Amino acid sequence: MIPTEQKALILQAKFGTFALSSTVSVAKPKAGEVLIKVHAAALNPIDWKIRKYGLFIEEFPTILGSDVAGEVVELGEGVSESQVKVGDRVIFQSSYHGSQYAGFQEYAVGEVDTLAKIPSNITYEEASTVPGCFTTAYIALYNVHPHGFDFDAPVTEGAKGKYNGIPMIVLGGSSSVGQSVIQMAKLSGFSPIITTASLKHAEYLKSLGATHVLDRNKGLTKDQVASITEVPIKAVFDAISVTETQTAGFELLASGGQLVTTLQPIPTLNDKASEEEKWVAWVHGAKKLPSNAELMKGTGSLLTALLENGDVKPNRVEVLSGGLNGIVDGLTRLENDTVSCVKLVVRPQDTA
Repeated sequence: MIPTEQKALILQAKFGTFALSSTVSVAKPKAGEVLIKVHAAALNPIDWKIRKYGLFIEEFPTILGSDVAGEVVELGEGVSESQVKVGDRVIFQSSYHGSQYAGFQEYAVGEVDTLAKIPSNITYEEASTVPGCFTTAYIALYNVHPHGFDFDAPVTEGAKGKYNGIPMIVLGGSSSVGQSVIQMAKLSGFSPIITTASLKHAEYLKSLGATHVLDRNKGLTKDQVASITEVPIKAVFDAISVTETQTAGFELLASGGQLVTTLQPIPTLNDKASEEEKWVAWVHGAKKLPSNAELMKGTGSLLTALLENGDVKPNRVEVLSGGLNGIVDGLTRLENDTVSCVKLVVRPQDTA
């Protein structure tokens, strides 16, 4: 039986504090939506940034959590069992357009056209690490400029492996998005795939598809790249996107190449781009944005298949104890940059 009230972690005000509530109403799914019992929700840097910098959200109190995995428990009007049925295990990315869609609560609403079913070989905890980073990687690689590189998505046999012999550089390969970009770049055939990371993660990143892992603390130079490939560098993805990495990534590009960032490009790059015949794009990793919506249609079933056959692997998981009570400390760890090559996940149903 579905309760009328639930536990949820509330952000009480803009720039405010978090508080656990046990009297938050369970939302009813509207037309085209389903209600999901949340079994796992992943923490992301955007969660602490929303609180600290007042980003995106103007209505408070609110609930955060954009990566959600759970079990469908109720169908809204117009949702057919050919799309999804009660009992299905699903994941989705919340876009912060209402607390009912957020993951830091026991029950959340998902829009049926944003769902992907979880294959049997993937746990809820593993699955919760996937939606946001896969969406961002997919948009970065396959959306048109200025939203991405505009490569052909590997949705047909002809497109898989299409870019064999073309190098790709991924700055910040051990980040969640970096891992997803590496995996999708491998599926598209890019080679070599050169990434920067802490060298303790080298073997793991190579298992995902990276061919070369270079020490992030030493930077990446043109000479290093030239020792790996003589092919001009036309694609650099910057998963970190601080001033230093954006500048370094831009300098590695050959004429006609493109840098895609996850944060706003620094102003000087736009001026230099036109002078040097290079391109800079800023990926916005939200499935429902008008600029991304057409590209992302049908990617739910694609993601399910990629997870099932192992072409896309979830992030490694660290489950935080205490259910929703573990989130605040987890976000502090993310803010302090003490989490590396692992995704922090909570189980809302474990909340005392």
